Amino acid sequence: MPDDTTLLRKPSLLIPIVVACSFFMEQLDSTIITTAIPAMAKSLDVEPVRLSLAITSYILSLAVFIPISGWFADRYGSRRVFCTAIVIFTTGSALSGFATSLWMLVITRVLQGMGGAMLSPVGRLILLRSFPKSELARAMAYVAIPALIGPTVGPVLGGFITTYFNWRWIFYVNIPVGVIGIALALRYTEDFRATTQSSFDLRGFIIVGLGLATLQFGFENVGRHVLPNWIIAVSFAVAAVMLALYGWHTRGHPNPVLDLGLFRLRTFRIGTLAGGVCRTGMNSVPFMLPLLFQLGFGLSPLHSGLLTFASAIGSITVRPMSATLLRWLGFRRLMSTNAIIVAFVMAGFTLLTPTTPYWIVLGYIMLFGVVRTTQFNTSNMLAYSEIPPSRLSRSTSLGSAMQQLSLGFGVSISAALLDAVMPHNGLPSLHDFHIVFLTMAAVPLVAAVGFLPLTEADGVEVSRHRTRTPQPAQ
Repeated sequence: MPDDTTLLRKPSLLIPIVVACSFFMEQLDSTIITTAIPAMAKSLDVEPVRLSLAITSYILSLAVFIPISGWFADRYGSRRVFCTAIVIFTTGSALSGFATSLWMLVITRVLQGMGGAMLSPVGRLILLRSFPKSELARAMAYVAIPALIGPTVGPVLGGFITTYFNWRWIFYVNIPVGVIGIALALRYTEDFRATTQSSFDLRGFIIVGLGLATLQFGFENVGRHVLPNWIIAVSFAVAAVMLALYGWHTRGHPNPVLDLGLFRLRTFRIGTLAGGVCRTGMNSVPFMLPLLFQLGFGLSPLHSGLLTFASAIGSITVRPMSATLLRWLGFRRLMSTNAIIVAFVMAGFTLLTPTTPYWIVLGYIMLFGVVRTTQFNTSNMLAYSEIPPSRLSRSTSLGSAMQQLSLGFGVSISAALLDAVMPHNGLPSLHDFHIVFLTMAAVPLVAAVGFLPLTEADGVEVSRHRTRTPQPAQ
């Protein structure tokens, strides 16, 4: 019979694993269907380009429903909402596998997005409320990995399943993972909820939902040449108006659906905004590398995917070291220094050529995975390091929405740059890719400056960094 200490350790280990698995499902589904599009188009009897709707509908659904996750968790309990989100996500995934038409697939992907929108913020909320701040770095290190390797694994896994099985299995694989996740969540997580209930900000939800959806829609179509440029410009204009209107709306509302007042807290503001700028630069790399390898190096999609997968290995490798680095250096020194290193590593991709030995390419991509994970993980920890318990649910909703936007920014900016420098109606050259990598490498340098206003005492309860105390005068 296990002793009491063993029983107490089990939840501490399993809670981040349960949350990490849910994050992995959500992130995987953002990219897993990309390599399966030709087979899906043939099966559903539609043009491959029209299947971009299956990707866009999922991402738009995420953007719209993320803001309401915190209110639902406060009202109905974090465990109940988390498990419901897994059920919705898994059901949408199963129904996507049964889709017999494009529009059925789009509808089921919207359903998936509704579940996925609550998985990330509510899962992070459970983590923040389950661990004391002194142990948060260790717990969040587990959760950062699936968010980073999911987009990398997706194309490889999707290509493998489509080649050797059937494209429908890329959706069916979520079913056993979802069932196990629900069982573990019910057993090992607590059902946190707010002690006081606030009314739902329906008007704010509609305004910010429209703003985020049109903004994400614009991001998704920049550089794709699927829609006329004027439609994309209109979507950005509508997004700007809606988000500005939402900012005005929050000034007179006591409980807005996204609490912009959190930006007054320095650690949240810097972790979210400066961290978001840095993520924008870093998020361009998973988009650009497959294009570089396939169009610039002439590799097959499978070989390209196997090379980019090395960043996932780097992400896993750095996890045991992240808490130690944070304890030694503190948030300010680690994040500003690592952002500079990220910039130089991104610029270094311009040195890779078709004749570069594969072992060097793999090692370099693994190095990028290490520095990217370090920055991603510490930004998240800093953002939530000093949030009052009463505002945790609101912070996870706002933080998740900002992360979703930084992903869209990274892809759309790099796509637009590549489209601008490449020949009209032609394929990009190695030189074109080099220009984009160098330009995007400047983005983390800007973010490095944004981390400098931090003090050594900021987030010290999470980092456990020993601040220097001034010596008394002799």
